Amino acid sequence: MEVPDDAPATCPVCERAYDSVSVHDSGLMVNLLDNTLYRRVCFDPVEGACVQFYHHTHDQVAGGTVSERD
Repeated sequence: MEVPDDAPATCPVCERAYDSVSVHDSGLMVNLLDNTLYRRVCFDPVEGACVQFYHHTHDQVAGGTVSERD
């Protein structure tokens, strides 16, 4: 896992605050069913066959104007 130095201020997928961002260039698995820290992870494809994961806490996802994406 690589953490980019130039991470944006908000998630480019849902435009919400996020807790952390990571870049993955090989296999991955996501399970948020019983996750006490994160409620949602947004996936943003980037150059070089990589995917950026934006990790949102429960508080960062709760409420707001994009509830249809929660």
